[in-house]
Amino acid sequence: MAPARDTFLVFGSPLVEEDEVNEVVGTMKSGWLGTGPKVARFEEMFKRYIGSKYALALSSCTAGLHLSLIAAGIKAGDEVITTPMTFASTGNVIVHTGAIPIFADIERDSMNIDSVEIERKITKRTKAIIPVHFAGRACNMDAILDIAKRHKLIVINDAAHAIETEYKGKKIGRLGDMTSFSFYVTKNIMTGEGGMVTTNNEGYADRIKVYGLHGLSKDAWKRYSDEGYKHYSVICAGFKYNMMDLQASIGIHQLKRIEKYAERRSDIWIRYNNAFRDLPCFIPSEVENNTRHAFHLYTLLVDIDRLTTNRDGILNALYNENIGTGVHYTALHLHPFYAKTFGYKRGDFPNAEFVSDRTISLPLSAKLTDNDVEDVVVAVRKILGRYKR
Repeated sequence: MAPARDTFLVFGSPLVEEDEVNEVVGTMKSGWLGTGPKVARFEEMFKRYIGSKYALALSSCTAGLHLSLIAAGIKAGDEVITTPMTFASTGNVIVHTGAIPIFADIERDSMNIDSVEIERKITKRTKAIIPVHFAGRACNMDAILDIAKRHKLIVINDAAHAIETEYKGKKIGRLGDMTSFSFYVTKNIMTGEGGMVTTNNEGYADRIKVYGLHGLSKDAWKRYSDEGYKHYSVICAGFKYNMMDLQASIGIHQLKRIEKYAERRSDIWIRYNNAFRDLPCFIPSEVENNTRHAFHLYTLLVDIDRLTTNRDGILNALYNENIGTGVHYTALHLHPFYAKTFGYKRGDFPNAEFVSDRTISLPLSAKLTDNDVEDVVVAVRKILGRYKR
C-alpha cells in the first residue's frame, strides 16, 4: 500500500517569510552581525509582549536557565526541584551549577510537574523550583508560587514551549522570579538558535546581562558603536551566551506574527483532537479555564495496551508513511547519566514513565498546509487501525 504522502513531512519545520530574509540580508550588509542594535530592538519588543520589566536576549533557552540559576545564587550542594518530563538541558544546567537535580513526578493528564510532589521533595537544601510548562500548557502556578513563598524558594520557569502561555490572565514570563524562553528552530517563533530571559527584578537582569557576555561590564557591545570607543571591565568570570543581530533579525519579524501563527497552531490542534478521539490513544487533555495554551507540541499517547506493537513500532510505521515525528520526552531519570549519577531508576516516577513510554509528537507548525495536516491524520488513523488489538 502506498504511503500517506509522496515526500517526507519534516517535524517542526519553521515558517520563514520574506521579511526575515530581507532583514538578515540587511544585517549582513551592515557589517554588524554580532550583538548590537537589533538584539536591543528584539529585547524591547519581547519585553512589551510579555509585560515584564526586563528581557535579556541570549544564545539559547539553556543559557537562560543556566544564568538564571547563577543570578539566583544557586551553588554546589544546593537542591533544585524540577520535572523528569523535560529535555536534558533543564537538568543539565542544574548540574553545571554544582547543584543537585531533584525530580518530582508529573500529573498524568497535564504532563506538568505535580505541586503535591514538589512539596514532598523539599529539604533544608532546596533552593529553587524549575517548573516546565510542557507542550505550552501552564503549570499550576498558584500552588507553585505558594510553596515557593512558604519555603523561601526561587521560581525559574522553563518556558521553552510557552511563549504565548498565560495563567489567569498573566503571561508566564511575568510569574515567578525569572523565565527562560526558546527560539530554537522548531519553536512557535524562532531565530534558528536563541533564547530570552524575562524578569521584573533589576538585580537578576543586571547579573544575567553581565554573566551572559564574558562577565564584561554592562552594555559592553557599545564599545564598537558610532558613539565612540567604550572601555570595558571584566567584573566576573562570565560565559559566551550572547545573541547575535543575525538571529534577532529573524526574531523581530517572527514576533510580529506570533498571534497569527498561534491561531494556525490552535486550528491544527483542534483538527487532530477531532480526528483521533476514536483511536487506541490518549489525546491531550482540555485546556484549563483561565489559562492559555501555546500549542507548541501535539503529544499523542498511544494506548500500547490496546495495540499489538509498542510506541517505537508506531514511530517507525509513521516514518514509513513519510510523516516526521518527535518524542517529548524519554523521562530524564531514565537516561544513563541521571540514573548512574543520582541513582534514579524505573519505578521512581510512574506518571512520567507512563507518558515516556507512550508519547509521540506529531507535526504542528504554522507552515503546515491543510493537505499536510490531512496527510498526518490519514497516516495516524491508518497505522493505529492496523495495530489495534
